[in-house]
Amino acid sequence: MNLRYGLIALHIVFWVLNYLYITSGNLGWNGFDNSNETLSLAYTYGIVFNAALFYIQVFWLVPRYYIRSKKGLFWLLSLLFLLLLTSIETALDLQVAAKFEVYKGSDFPLYIFAIPWFYHNVIFHTLYSLTGFFYQFFFEYRRAENAKKELLQETHKSELKYLKAQLNPHFLFNGINSVYHLIGKNNPRAKETLMQFSGLLRYQLYESSEAFIRLEKELDYVTQFIRMEAVRKGDDIDLSYHINYENASQKIAPLLMTPFIENAFKHVSHHDASSENKISINIAEMDQYLELEVSNTCDAIPEKQGFGGVGLTNVKRRLELLYPEKHQLEIVEMDSSFLVNLKIDLS
Repeated sequence: MNLRYGLIALHIVFWVLNYLYITSGNLGWNGFDNSNETLSLAYTYGIVFNAALFYIQVFWLVPRYYIRSKKGLFWLLSLLFLLLLTSIETALDLQVAAKFEVYKGSDFPLYIFAIPWFYHNVIFHTLYSLTGFFYQFFFEYRRAENAKKELLQETHKSELKYLKAQLNPHFLFNGINSVYHLIGKNNPRAKETLMQFSGLLRYQLYESSEAFIRLEKELDYVTQFIRMEAVRKGDDIDLSYHINYENASQKIAPLLMTPFIENAFKHVSHHDASSENKISINIAEMDQYLELEVSNTCDAIPEKQGFGGVGLTNVKRRLELLYPEKHQLEIVEMDSSFLVNLKIDLS
């Protein structure tokens, strides 16, 4: 509301200064000047016609016809209003010139001067009409762009909510499946995994509800996730992980790293010697840049099988929405290993 009143005030100031500039100097127009006060009189109605052509474009012709793609009718009406108001102003100029004997003593009849007056009035009326057109066209363009931007943002928000909602059942399914396979084989480990899984699920459901959270909290979740997966795998793998960060209060979108880590545990190789089943996880934050590197050995798989699933497809799309042109993701799939390198600009 304050912006609207400010804009109205600017318009009033413009027309007042416009009038004062023309009428307070030594300017002349079509024989009118300030020596006999004819210029002030002529420009009093002249500025009304200028403003009328400007605001006809702003409030009627541009929004009702041009923006709605009725361009033929727009140009026709613009021309008609231009000629009509110019003719009326020229007729008034003749009346003022006759009353104040502007061209007294001239060898030509007064109506002859209406021709150059009409021409000059057309030039200025065209200028104000075009100014109104471009003025309103700019605002309509900005309004359309803002509406498009808001619609895109709402679409992205809805998509992000949908993608994030997919993570919970996906994570729940994998966690329950992990505990299920441990029950009966290693009940103490199953209990430990279930407790860790409960804490992680609580984080997903409640603590990660915001769009961005503290890096320290997210990395604590990642650490707990790695430990849960390590308990589930037990002595079957050779795991190493390192997590370092400079700024604990740095913000990051939640649940972006775990799908890559989960994928490493899911597809790690099954060699008899656990030392050959390697998983390496390195996370480092420095100078507002986060880098995640995850590698794992894997069994030979059919060429078209590949890795991924809901988790990786989901996180790729979330990265595109949350960090457009601010992230680099490299996934290298080889016969016996799998490597993910993710870099995010958190600034």
